[in-house]
Amino acid sequence: MKRNTWQREAVREALDSTDGFISAQALHSALHASGSPIGLATVYRALGDLAAAGEADSLQSPEGEAIYRACSTTGHHHHLICRTCGLTVEIAADEVEAWAKRVAGEHGFTRAAHVVDVFGLCASCSAAIDGPRSDATQHPDASKRSDASQPEPHTH
Repeated sequence: MKRNTWQREAVREALDSTDGFISAQALHSALHASGSPIGLATVYRALGDLAAAGEADSLQSPEGEAIYRACSTTGHHHHLICRTCGLTVEIAADEVEAWAKRVAGEHGFTRAAHVVDVFGLCASCSAAIDGPRSDATQHPDASKRSDASQPEPHTH
């Protein structure tokens, strides 16, 4: 078990106060803007440790950048992530679980693991592009959107 240093706690607190996913560089910049002397390598290490401990979700953005957020669900799960605003919805995907287990077994694999994250546009961002739609199509979690410059939208 990693000891809880002030640096790791600072990264954890900064991640907890961030809506959606954020890159290590962006989190480092936010920490420096608040006066923290923490180094970028330390931020990367702390984020990796938090992700390994299940305290943070980590995934790769469509651009290939590692991004992180405070984990709000324990156990294996997947995400729907808006490419425009960064809104993230944690989802269960029983069909994906069954498919992954079946396909792995068909090829003689055991102890298979997988990562499934779906990137798209949330209802609010779609409406902003396509024009207004009925309230029934608005995303129920749209209020969780961060107005910070996202996306800098895990792996369990």
